[in-house]
Amino acid sequence: MTKSYDIKDLNLAEQGRKRMDWAEQEMPVLRLIKERFERERPLAGVRVSACLHVTSETGNLMRALAAGGADVVLCASNPLSTQDDVAAALVAYEEIPVYAIKGESNEVYYQHIKAALDHHPQITMDDGADLVTGVLQERKDLIRSMIGSTEETTTGVIRLKAMAAEGVLPFPVIAVNDSDTKHLFDNRYGTGQSTLDGLIRATNILLAGKTFVVAGYGWCSRGIAERARGLGANVIVTEIDPVKALEAVMDGFRVMPMEQAAPMADFIVTATGNKHVIDSNTFAVLKNGAVIANSGHFNVEINIPALEALSVEKRQPRAFVDQYVLRDGRTINLLGEGRLINLASAEGHPSAVMDMSFANQALASEYLLKNQGRLPVGVHALPKDLDREIAALKLHAMGVTIDVLTPEQEAYLRSWQEGT
Repeated sequence: MTKSYDIKDLNLAEQGRKRMDWAEQEMPVLRLIKERFERERPLAGVRVSACLHVTSETGNLMRALAAGGADVVLCASNPLSTQDDVAAALVAYEEIPVYAIKGESNEVYYQHIKAALDHHPQITMDDGADLVTGVLQERKDLIRSMIGSTEETTTGVIRLKAMAAEGVLPFPVIAVNDSDTKHLFDNRYGTGQSTLDGLIRATNILLAGKTFVVAGYGWCSRGIAERARGLGANVIVTEIDPVKALEAVMDGFRVMPMEQAAPMADFIVTATGNKHVIDSNTFAVLKNGAVIANSGHFNVEINIPALEALSVEKRQPRAFVDQYVLRDGRTINLLGEGRLINLASAEGHPSAVMDMSFANQALASEYLLKNQGRLPVGVHALPKDLDREIAALKLHAMGVTIDVLTPEQEAYLRSWQEGT
């Protein structure tokens, strides 16, 4: 058993192993990659530090990387997203050092990131770019041995592109989030289902007939909007991008500024990747009993300090519900401390979509190794042929077959002479 780790309780390991095995049944693509990794050992001896949500699905990704020969360490990418039994199972059964405890303080969270960097990684695997940020801010000594990094989520890609624009990103990064088999499925269907799951678990409030405001209309937000509408909510979308706003209108949603939507809202959910999307001016007009939650990566989308400044009392009527009493007597219910509600009060994305996301992560680490020294510094997408390979494997696992071009059709698509 590994000697170095920081988890809640090693006695939870058996339950965590069972949950990882259950999740693996819905992850056939990653399972196939794991089987190939066991045969070929493409990651043999490579030190990998991963900063991801510690869930049963992540546990299976760690198993796949270890099967490929990687020397893996895992820490949490959010203080509330860890499943403590999975952390215990990885330590006890897989001998993978894990630094993650659900509900850990910010201080402990960054201590765990430091522990992951003390592993002297050659590849970092991020969900939010905290490891890369740690390298740049505190551990520049690691840069010389770094092959590169992979990034799971939109927020992290935004941070990494900002680093690249400033000229401070020192190695290549694979933006896993930019793969079609990631963001079109994980972000839309995964976030849509898991966010509504988190809201319902936290509140047990009926959504049918409620006015439900979704901030943003990127892939995550549109998934939330679709699922909320499916449960009978009256959905309003707020946006800053005219193209996305137009899409929302033509998808059948009402679109308006937040200041107009907020007074009508029974629920507001943010998933924009920006800060203070819900701010003091929003709190001023919310109806009594309104519920606010965030499904973006960081807890900055809701201005919690401003909410606290407006409040005279804070109480917790249910787990993951902080009820703020304002000076005028209104109450505002903040879910999951403003952190991503789908992991704070629920279990995160379903295994079937994480299958594709983590297949991308596994292949991205292999791609970095195969192209070591040839990829320029910057943020890169995985090649489209890997995207198509993952999609084809997923369809096969689902028992779905598709058409294949005939030689005549292939020749036609390559030509320009033949017209009407």
